[in-house]
Amino acid sequence: METYLNLMLIRFGLLAGGLVVLALAVFAVALTLKRRGRLDQARRYADPAARAALRMMAERLENGRRGGRR
Repeated sequence: METYLNLMLIRFGLLAGGLVVLALAVFAVALTLKRRGRLDQARRYADPAARAALRMMAERLENGRRGGRR
């Protein structure tokens, strides 16, 4: 049992560390874009993709509530 708990703790640590690294990378990219004056341009490109992703997630949640395909 102790071995299993150790493996779960290592797994959690790796996931948390990966999320921290990902957040730092996103922050660094945003900071670089802001310093070069291209943050607004990046937002214009990313806005349609973000809206489409949110729309798709909303449709999946709605289908799940109706008992449709998951």
